[in-house]
Amino acid sequence: MTASTLADWLVVSAVSGLGPTRVQQLLKHLSLSELRWAIEHRPSDLPRSVQSLTSLTFNPAKVDSALTWLEVSAEHYIICLDDDDYPSLLREIADPPTLLFVKGDPMALALPSLAMVGSRDATPAGLKHSYEFAKQLVEAGIMVTSGLAAGIDGAAHSGALAARTESNYKTLAVLGTGVDEIYPKRHRSLYQEIQTQGCIISEYWPDTRPYAGNFPKRNRIISGLSLGTLVVEASRRSGSLITARMAMEQGRDVFALPGSILSHQSQGCHDLIQQGAKLTCCVDDILQELPNIFSHHLEESKKQHHIGKEAQPDLPFSSLLASVGYETTTIDVIVEHSGIAIDLVLEQLLELELQGWVATVPGGYVKLKRS
Repeated sequence: MTASTLADWLVVSAVSGLGPTRVQQLLKHLSLSELRWAIEHRPSDLPRSVQSLTSLTFNPAKVDSALTWLEVSAEHYIICLDDDDYPSLLREIADPPTLLFVKGDPMALALPSLAMVGSRDATPAGLKHSYEFAKQLVEAGIMVTSGLAAGIDGAAHSGALAARTESNYKTLAVLGTGVDEIYPKRHRSLYQEIQTQGCIISEYWPDTRPYAGNFPKRNRIISGLSLGTLVVEASRRSGSLITARMAMEQGRDVFALPGSILSHQSQGCHDLIQQGAKLTCCVDDILQELPNIFSHHLEESKKQHHIGKEAQPDLPFSSLLASVGYETTTIDVIVEHSGIAIDLVLEQLLELELQGWVATVPGGYVKLKRS
């Protein structure tokens, strides 16, 4: 992405009153550069419905602060909606964020993940289940996405980080604050560790402080980044049910752990199961569903990017195939050995799997034929 395009997106995103949905509507009638020009120089060019917004205020200081933040560290990234590195699953939702501020390794955003959410006021059993499920998912090759909140979220991140795996990508934290704000403060160590084994993400400007209305909005990103959402423990008034609802609206699978019929902390999960969520008793219940979901996602991505035209009929994707061993090979190892971008690796692996050259196994891939 060019510096000019980044500046265009920053200007558009620095207008209060222009949310992701309205920006997308405007971009149907104006190019990105035209929209920026109108905002900065001639607001009268904007549609009347937008001009009439009393909250429509451009704050150029935000643009400057974002660019300064980007230059402070090599571990700081800003990913825009039309950037090649923007997560393809997230782009599919109705209102994807125009910007993602990222701390850590943005490559983690391209890997398959499952959202894990639940009550902040979790029971000891709920915390234990969250930790163990996250740990086992990561050991099976699935990253864990959550919100760094107290309770189930924190336990999920901790379990993911504790997983024994060759992969250095384990968990994503989607914040309801800016990426420079640690909330709750007691998760400071988690916040730091996640940046070394995944990344911290937010659509809000880096210095945005906690505001109650922002947390429900970020839930669409948690579910949007993920192949599915697992609700570990939730009362009927739990905010995690918002994430489950959004996952359903986004066409993603929802899983729920059952609990005691006497526990109000399980009532939300029981309601979800009655509404069609998959009753989940062990990690295998999830893993059995994910191959179909994951394959569908990669097939759609393959269509979008027209992958496969350069494959040779006798030995497809030879450099990638040479990076897969006859024993389980993790995605990280395949990417590093082949030198191919992660999105292209995942798409080519699907093609190889469909042709019978490789197979998906817990933790990665194995080669099935001599190459």
